[in-house]
Amino acid sequence: MTLIGIAVLIVLLWIGYEKGYEGSEEKGPKERVVVVYVSEDRVFSEPILRDFEKETGITVKAVYDTEEAKSTGVMNRLIAEKSNPQADLYWANEPIRAEVLKQKGISAPYISKNSEGIAARFKDPDGYWCGFSARARVFIVNDSMKERPSSIQDYTNPKFRKKAVIANPLFGTTTSHMAALFTVWGAERAEAFMNAMKRNGVAISTSNGESADLVAMGAAGFALVDSDDAVNRIRQGRPVSMVYPDQEEGGLGCFIVPNAAVLIKGAKHPAEAKLLIDYLLSKETERKLAFADCAQIPLHAGVPVPPELKPLDKIRTMNVDYAKVAEEMVKIQPFLKQWAGL
Repeated sequence: MTLIGIAVLIVLLWIGYEKGYEGSEEKGPKERVVVVYVSEDRVFSEPILRDFEKETGITVKAVYDTEEAKSTGVMNRLIAEKSNPQADLYWANEPIRAEVLKQKGISAPYISKNSEGIAARFKDPDGYWCGFSARARVFIVNDSMKERPSSIQDYTNPKFRKKAVIANPLFGTTTSHMAALFTVWGAERAEAFMNAMKRNGVAISTSNGESADLVAMGAAGFALVDSDDAVNRIRQGRPVSMVYPDQEEGGLGCFIVPNAAVLIKGAKHPAEAKLLIDYLLSKETERKLAFADCAQIPLHAGVPVPPELKPLDKIRTMNVDYAKVAEEMVKIQPFLKQWAGL
């Protein structure tokens, strides 16, 4: 055999070996993955995501907001990644920033079967986000207070001068709440209210949690916080109680802040993302979040509510359009910075 013939034989034998090796290689099913950015506190959201993994076999890769970012960190990351999305969905801890993503063209529509039964006011009409498991904006009141606030306007009442605290309105749900007041009252009245609140000696804390702690230790008489902050201190046995503001007939009502599930436009794992959205919007997930330490209020009728809270149909709620609140939140940033002294 010539040298050329030997070389050809070696090549053919090598090709045959390679094919045999490839054919004998075990090819298991491709791993299913979903990437979720999360603004809900990790201590509450992570157990839900781990349960989803166990029940579906889909690996969840989660990126969580930090306490310092106060729900803006991962949203800003989603905005920065618009041209090359890395997340498949966003678990927002309130719907206002979900609306911002819609307005910026970062989210995609998806109407989950589990969104049925959730009131229309708690979801986007075009399917760009859907709410679930809400918090109410309530007063936490120290039990030493002989008179208790009943309205958000009590922040300006002279009898409560220097007795109230509020979280910095540049961050978190306090921003959303102030923006909601601007949509309901109009800019002139809302600005006048906030300025009167400052003249009445309101203290400004760094967060709802700090506000709740100041009231619990008696350093302040009352504060506007999320219902989970109030429930947490009540469960600790602190000398505090919870008041739903503006519940009188025809009153302004209590501002409700649901979580929101958002599909990201251009998601690399859209099928898995939709399954996770279905899971988040389920009655079972709402039940879990209701009886976790975050004590959230289910939006589905018939899901049990923690004993410290009222079901949604027993609360007079503020009538707001979250899309308009999102637009207003952007507009009022200069005023809020000036008000907060920045």
